[in-house]
Amino acid sequence: MTAPTPDYDTSAPVLVTGATGFVAGWLVKRLLEEGFTVHAAVRDPDNAGKIAHLTELEEQEKGKLKFFKADLLDEGSYAKAMKGCRTVFHTASPFTSNISDPQRDLVDPALKGTRNVLGTANKTKSVERVVVTSSCAAMFGDSADITNAPDGTLREDVWNETSSLTHQAYNYSKTVAERAAWEIAEAQDRWRLVVINPALVLGPGLAHAHTSESFNLMRQLGDGTMKAGAPPAEIGMVDVRDVAEAHMRAGFVPDAQGRHIVFTKTYSLLELAAMLREKFGDEWPFPKRAMPKWLVWLVGPLANKAFTRKMISRNMGHPWRADNSKSVRELGMEYGPIPRAATDMFQQMIDAGVVRQP
Repeated sequence: MTAPTPDYDTSAPVLVTGATGFVAGWLVKRLLEEGFTVHAAVRDPDNAGKIAHLTELEEQEKGKLKFFKADLLDEGSYAKAMKGCRTVFHTASPFTSNISDPQRDLVDPALKGTRNVLGTANKTKSVERVVVTSSCAAMFGDSADITNAPDGTLREDVWNETSSLTHQAYNYSKTVAERAAWEIAEAQDRWRLVVINPALVLGPGLAHAHTSESFNLMRQLGDGTMKAGAPPAEIGMVDVRDVAEAHMRAGFVPDAQGRHIVFTKTYSLLELAAMLREKFGDEWPFPKRAMPKWLVWLVGPLANKAFTRKMISRNMGHPWRADNSKSVRELGMEYGPIPRAATDMFQQMIDAGVVRQP
């Protein structure tokens, strides 16, 4: 039986950490649509340009928006923002491959930030539920790992056991952060933890610029980087607007609990490029073929330092399979089409001048 659309009790404020983020922006929009008072935790609430897209939302929707200064690495900095909140959405965590120190750039913000926010929830008596944005990356390190999952499919009881600081550091950061969240949640009994585990998130952002790695992937598909061929990789994909809706339901469906794999369908990078070509035409240098794995193995490390030979051998050419039925059954999710998400995203990047037709 599919979960019904929840009733939204807007009498108490809600907290969103990392409120200027890609997913968080759409979540803030949904909360304001429903009439919530949103406590938006950001690093610099005085940076008008950074928060402009959120203040514009407040003018359009019926809810109210209040900004609070907080930082993942500043212990206790979320206390003021969390005061009086029944529901906390912890979305703040870096998603980038442009790193020089994995511990500093990925693991510390993810792990220490989670401990900071959830530790504050322990001290804030009004909190009844915490929703954490994790990732399918906390369930697998490389696509080759999925073969070893039951039936070769990711489900909510599967954990990533192969990533480290030196191999798939982003996946490692999401894994240790989510494990820490469950340790903190299980050591108390006042508030409930619900986790959202999205696959690759696509779609337009609400801000003028985003640092999510998803935008970097789309840029490479359209700027000629992959003109010679797309790496032979596939992954589950999901519209950012659906990810925001999954958070809403995780926060307010009465019986929501545990982890939730959130994605629409599995596509290859070549299929993603084909979606863009159908909309934007052959004038753009979208890849038209898959690059052979042996060639990616040979030249990949020279073109991109993130493409280590171990990463290539364990991800290229391996199937990606996951089961999203729990999110459909228990959260009532209905997923929108990926071609719309991809083309909306790329169009926004064109309009912003991030990609230009050669």
